[in-house]
Amino acid sequence: MSEITVSAITKELKEIRDLNGFDAFIAKYAADNRDSVVKLVCKASKQKETLMAEFARTEEMKKYEKQYSDYEFICGIDEVGRGPLAGPVYAAAVILPKDCDILYLNDSKKLTAAKREELYDIILKKAVSVGIGFRSPERIDEINILQATYESMRDAVSKLNPQPTLLLNDAVTIPGLNFKQVPIIKGDAKSISIAAASIVAKVTRDRLMDEYDKKYPEYGFASNKGYGSAAHIEAIKKYGPCEIHRRTFIKNFL
Repeated sequence: MSEITVSAITKELKEIRDLNGFDAFIAKYAADNRDSVVKLVCKASKQKETLMAEFARTEEMKKYEKQYSDYEFICGIDEVGRGPLAGPVYAAAVILPKDCDILYLNDSKKLTAAKREELYDIILKKAVSVGIGFRSPERIDEINILQATYESMRDAVSKLNPQPTLLLNDAVTIPGLNFKQVPIIKGDAKSISIAAASIVAKVTRDRLMDEYDKKYPEYGFASNKGYGSAAHIEAIKKYGPCEIHRRTFIKNFL
């Protein structure tokens, strides 16, 4: 056992991704009395406990998917960008496979930007289907943010293939859709399908706002994503609105 260097064992631990890997690692090095290895085994045990807790949390977030498991294609829907002063509103619709094994799905606001980006790629790779819809600031001003959000959601659903047989929505019931809908308060923290939609919508819109930041750097869109931070409001007062500001949202600042 002692011929294996601590650095090699450390590298081995870093490469573990599942419970079986942690079990094998702990069994392999449990008899190694070197202080550094004892600490690594302890670290592996803690990481295993953390992973087990995440499995349990994820299983709890499958509650609605299990409750409605008779429906073949369960779609989670969520939106992002109802509150900002600038930029479009986005909606995403995601159908996950019945045996979905993606961990760390959660309300996108509870995740770091790096974690959202990582999960975005995994969701697009593993999902049965993903649809994205949006409405422009002009359309938001024309019909109001709620109706623009509904239009975005209907667009997102229309792009799914296959079409869903059940919709799990974050809090709302979407008019104009002929599918069974289940509105869930704080659904992005209670359903893996809605959480996945939350992440896809958030990453898609954030990337767009980062691009707008390059065009209009004075408003700080890369950091505020169009929301009404103090610095953003001051910039509107100083420079006036740009093309992506929602006129009905900023009229009190002009």
